[in-house]
Amino acid sequence: MPTITSLNPSNDEVLQEFQSHSEGDWSKIVERTADVQLDWRKTSMEHRTELLRNLAAQLRRNVESYGRLIATEMGKPIAQAIGEVDKCAGCCDYYAEEAPRQLAEDVVDSDASRSAVQYLPLGVVLAIMPWNYPFWQVIRAIVPAITAGNAIVLKHASNVPQSAMALEAAFSEAGFPVGLMSTILVPGRATADVIRHPAIVAVTLTGSEQAGRDVGQVAGHALKKAVLELGGSDPFIVLPDADVAAAGVAASQARTLNNGQSCIAAKRFLVATEVHDEFLAAFSAAMSALSVGDQLDPTTELGPLARRDLRDELHDQVSRTLFAGGRLVVGGGRPEGPGAFYPPTILAGVQPGMTAFDEELFGPVAAVTSGGTAAELVKLANRSPYGLGASIWTADTERAERLAQDLDSGMVFVNGIVKSDSRLPFGGVKASGYGRELGAQGIREFVNVRTLWVRRP
Repeated sequence: MPTITSLNPSNDEVLQEFQSHSEGDWSKIVERTADVQLDWRKTSMEHRTELLRNLAAQLRRNVESYGRLIATEMGKPIAQAIGEVDKCAGCCDYYAEEAPRQLAEDVVDSDASRSAVQYLPLGVVLAIMPWNYPFWQVIRAIVPAITAGNAIVLKHASNVPQSAMALEAAFSEAGFPVGLMSTILVPGRATADVIRHPAIVAVTLTGSEQAGRDVGQVAGHALKKAVLELGGSDPFIVLPDADVAAAGVAASQARTLNNGQSCIAAKRFLVATEVHDEFLAAFSAAMSALSVGDQLDPTTELGPLARRDLRDELHDQVSRTLFAGGRLVVGGGRPEGPGAFYPPTILAGVQPGMTAFDEELFGPVAAVTSGGTAAELVKLANRSPYGLGASIWTADTERAERLAQDLDSGMVFVNGIVKSDSRLPFGGVKASGYGRELGAQGIREFVNVRTLWVRRP
């Protein structure tokens, strides 16, 4: 059987190797999880939320060690990794408080003596999760599903197997039934067979556009519900009346958080012509000031990318954009030596048709485009196959809300960088996928919305 390897992307050190599960092995895990779910769905909401609070406490007790694991395994700066774990605990707190209300039946007046809408569990959900937020992506996808009475089989990204195993152990240590959240270690090519397994009733994926197409096709053919949270090329729109200095600093944060490897990172910076030069100067200064280095150094703001092949792909996108007429403002060189490092980079003069405008850049590379009126900037924002998040920077927030109506995106933030929040639904449109995570909408994705109609004799 092939092995799954955990590497430190800053120095290519092999951290740990795991044996992949055979088809027989993972099939048994899936079937065991289905058996556990039959009992779990009968547990009270009070018991489920009690365990959620236990899990939150477990995450907080081990925040330093979990944070170090995340940082070492995928390259995120240690301060951000610790913050990721703390955010996971907050998600558990949120659903422990809100799930009883969100899943309570809705009584409806009809011609029946009593009629209601009920939210009942579906069964075993397959969670196919990415490496960029090894804890948060998993927690935000599976905590609502488990709280609703489902069970989870986790197929995590192959370069973060230690994170996958740590999460499974955390659920058990918090008191959840053993096997309710199970991890399978399989290569990507085995995913279609897992989706087709009769015990799997639904699938949630966070990943690339192509992965979404592949998973959506298999799930659709099998008539299984799917939630797809895919790529993004989020626009960051700067209007003439914006606080340009503040927008430049925020732009640096929005582009380089998580080493720039985030679906909701701002990637296309669409700037009104009147303030283009001022914004570019502020943005360049903020990007150039970032501390790049060892992800375990608490002063590091930008660590390595998760893998060398991802770094090389990003550099190729930069090279193709420059060849097409883009202008290099900051960064752009591929460093020599060990690790998957790439410098904070700004490309200016980027136009539709260039690689950096048309494709998702998954790393600390920003594409800046000078535009005209606010309406023209919105049109530029929509010239993308993606529609995940967007931000607008302006002093006129009422105008921003009107402009937001014309943006093709699942989320719009005004004078703030796009982020996930347990209280608000998260997801996109177009090639960014469908379905929602988080909020009341997220916990109702993997339920049987059932009508109950009763006539008393």
